[in-house]
Amino acid sequence: MTEEALLVPAQSAGERIDKYISDALGTVSRSAVQKLIENGAVELNGRTVVKSGKLKENDEITVLLPDPEELKAVPQDIPIDVIYEDGDLLVVNKQKGMVVHPAPGNPDGTLVNALLWHCGSSLSGINGVIRPGIVHRIDKDTSGLLIVAKNDLAHVSLSEQIAAHSFKREYRGVVTGHMKETSGAVDMPLGRSRADRKKQAVNGINAKNAVTHYEVLKSYEGFDLCAFRLETGRTHQIRVHCASLGHPIAGDTVYGGEKNTHGLIGQCLHAKTLGFIHPRTGEYMEFSSELPDYFTDFLSRLKTI
Repeated sequence: MTEEALLVPAQSAGERIDKYISDALGTVSRSAVQKLIENGAVELNGRTVVKSGKLKENDEITVLLPDPEELKAVPQDIPIDVIYEDGDLLVVNKQKGMVVHPAPGNPDGTLVNALLWHCGSSLSGINGVIRPGIVHRIDKDTSGLLIVAKNDLAHVSLSEQIAAHSFKREYRGVVTGHMKETSGAVDMPLGRSRADRKKQAVNGINAKNAVTHYEVLKSYEGFDLCAFRLETGRTHQIRVHCASLGHPIAGDTVYGGEKNTHGLIGQCLHAKTLGFIHPRTGEYMEFSSELPDYFTDFLSRLKTI
């Protein structure tokens, strides 16, 4: 068990205690907080509370959190598209709909399960047993290139390149409507949404610098095909930045895109190009992938301008 202590700031006065705790901790859902309250694991000013209790400024909250149950990733014989592999790393072309690593709600069938089958124990251990080899991630419904480290030397080198913004990541995506400018950069910090903990938002909780460069490649009736280059790599970065411009990624219902647009299910976003310095040889390497069928099929149903 671990104990978390919280002091209620003035701006949170009047909030329900379950919502405040969930937002403040950031790692515990509101329903899970309610269960903790029901089990007597939450105290307000030294006394147990009800989940609908309202807060006052300078209230003191203590929360007893149970030790997390560790998920175990197991090897599974799932086909993956490996476009490059050597003794230090792999470059994988992830299909749309595949989750990168196990998590509550997605305990198996993930890229990590497939990698464990493909690589055995030859994956870096820096990110723990549940995310072996995973240096960076792309969303479930985003397709495209992902790099995987086979050892800690490769993992550290690649992570440092990402942190230094020297790791090349280019995407293709279709946005709804038409961009005001044919090229530009979106420089808006991103953090967890205050309204929905599963989403990210501009100037959200613990917001961090986020920069996305874009260029309109082709225009269709109601849509633009764009190239995106990530300067930073925040969660849902391209999706949130496009939505903030009023042009969400087509099919991205989480951030304002229309549902079942021309038969599209999930966002039309593809990680097309990766470029990096090989951790061992020092050689610059770059890989690109073709747009997948779901992407080209969607474009084929649109009318060009």
